[in-house]
Amino acid sequence: MPAMKKTAKSSLLVTSATLLSFSLALTATATAPAAAAAAAFAADKPKPSPSASPSATPPADMSSVGGALLAQPGTQANLGTGAPVLPKDLSARSWIVADAESGDVLASHNAHWRLPPASTLKMLFADTLLPKFPKKQKHKVVPSDLAGIGSGSSMVGVKEDETYTVHDLWLGVFLRSGNDAVHVLSAMNGGVDRTVADMNARAEELQALDTNVVSPDGYDEKRQVSSAYDLTLFARSGLQNADFREYCSTVRAKFPGETKKNKKGRTTRGSFEIQNTNRLLTGDYGLDAYQGIAGVKNGNTTNAGATFTGVAERDGRVLLVTVMNPEKQEHDEVYKETAKLLDWGFKASGKVSPVGELVPPKSADTGAQPGANASGEAGGSGDGAGKSKTVAASSKADGTDGSGGVGIALAITGGVLALLAAGVFLINRRWPLPELMRRRR
Repeated sequence: MPAMKKTAKSSLLVTSATLLSFSLALTATATAPAAAAAAAFAADKPKPSPSASPSATPPADMSSVGGALLAQPGTQANLGTGAPVLPKDLSARSWIVADAESGDVLASHNAHWRLPPASTLKMLFADTLLPKFPKKQKHKVVPSDLAGIGSGSSMVGVKEDETYTVHDLWLGVFLRSGNDAVHVLSAMNGGVDRTVADMNARAEELQALDTNVVSPDGYDEKRQVSSAYDLTLFARSGLQNADFREYCSTVRAKFPGETKKNKKGRTTRGSFEIQNTNRLLTGDYGLDAYQGIAGVKNGNTTNAGATFTGVAERDGRVLLVTVMNPEKQEHDEVYKETAKLLDWGFKASGKVSPVGELVPPKSADTGAQPGANASGEAGGSGDGAGKSKTVAASSKADGTDGSGGVGIALAITGGVLALLAAGVFLINRRWPLPELMRRRR
């Protein structure tokens, strides 16, 4: 990293620390049946919808939101002196590596290719609905709440005529990717149609213009698409919310079971354990939990294949990686390719020039920011001018116990919240994440 950039960054951090010192720091606030345990890692795999799987060839012209290079098909990277080479055995149709705090896109591959998102779309669902309902609010499920759930959907085990807290339902959404929990929360929000409209409006506000929501749970539907770029925007926005960070980092939790009568005629209600299906968070046979992982969301459907967005922190740097539809059909391939890209990103930080950026929401004040036009599309670093060698290849290319999150050392400063609430975007488009949770050793 150039000395001037380091000095500017240090100055910004010192200034921020001074401001934050005057702010009020707030802190975020029985074993499953055999069938449920066996399905703990199951991804959502509904039957194919009438829509066909996307072409294996990316469009020649894609969106330029975030920078001109991101509109080009193939791999984009500005490698500086000493920068590590990108992994050579990536098979995903689309991927992106970005700095979660600065928003710099370090490298990408077909970042704006509009593809089926599967359950990674639940990040947008959560970013849209999480602020609407208090965690302790209770809801009794009626049959209409569970209507319209797609055949073969992943389920957490929500039952009619049972009462759940909003907290329970969000655990079901994040840990088990439960479409039943999504539909209940959608019903609380006024129904599926209303929720879809809210999600599309939120996507537009975030400038996630590749996204079209048809079903709030990510189930395969005609015209339901997103992109690696947009999914990364959803994760970055969601991670501003302490509850979002808690849920996406939770390894395992207790979920309420059915109310039953015992032999004495008394009603009892037990619980069963659910475990996060994010295998970089939990580990799996032959796959270790990724060092520094802190979420976010995985998905798998017939049309989408495997999709995943992950956030990880190492040595003070926070990276977001999204991988969509690896062509290799090896077990856990989407997680393996994500881990490779995270490894590359941490090694490449400071040794590459950005190929674009994660744009701010429309409501953010970017008037003082150079290089952004009225649409929020960025110039400057995104066009590759005056940068290092550009790669443009189109090749295919445990945590805690109980329901706690993974080392949730979350401290959200009141001053930062006030800035975000006012829609003020910080210098150089920085949208600093509050201190992310760390995995407990």
